[in-house]
Amino acid sequence: MKKDHLVAIVLSAGKGLRMGGDIPKQYMDLNGKPVLYYSLRAFEDSMADEVVLVCGAGDEEYVKSEIVEKYGFEKVRKIVSGGKERYNSVYNGLEACEDLPEESSYKEQTYVFIHDGARPLVTPEMISKLYEEVKAKKAVIAACHAKDTIKVADTSGLVKETPDRRTLWQVQTPQVFEYELIKNAYEKMIAANDNTVTDDAMAVEKYSDVEVYLCDTGSGNIKITTAEDMVIAEALLKNVEC
Repeated sequence: MKKDHLVAIVLSAGKGLRMGGDIPKQYMDLNGKPVLYYSLRAFEDSMADEVVLVCGAGDEEYVKSEIVEKYGFEKVRKIVSGGKERYNSVYNGLEACEDLPEESSYKEQTYVFIHDGARPLVTPEMISKLYEEVKAKKAVIAACHAKDTIKVADTSGLVKETPDRRTLWQVQTPQVFEYELIKNAYEKMIAANDNTVTDDAMAVEKYSDVEVYLCDTGSGNIKITTAEDMVIAEALLKNVEC
């Protein structure tokens, strides 16, 4: 019986400039372990078959010895260098997926989970939910309903519009796609020299005819961007561990 092949691309190449300090946020201590540890642990404990870890150029040996080997992440099969921008790092990860195990040619379908390593609250349950959705829809992204009223304003701060909050979502990661779909979309985007794409789903929206669907994974799947986010993540992780 054929089985889908599930690959996670975990992005950990950012410098985290908004966080401040000398250590990139993905390596900062969060409840005794690096921020990056938690994303890798979630995929290690999930139904994913393998992980491609994309790190900053020059960090390859550090993440291999101090994170992957230290914590025994057996599903991390490749560590590759990131690029100048996020989309460059994603594409490097997608290219690394080309060299799949030989037996993958017998798989039913390959799906790619693209995840920011600075989102430590992802869980195996979220991953399973997204997988079930992407099998039917080809392109699915983690998200949650917007809690606050959103205003659209001009550059002076003058309010121009108040969208219906019921239609607004905050987009997260993982973002999950059929492999060929996302790879082709990125190739077209790069060929067009398009630097307006801000997330993986937008590449599919602009460079394919496949519709993208939202999957409600709750508001706890936060991204570490500022020092305040670290405090929130610490509290949420302690609550999960209790």
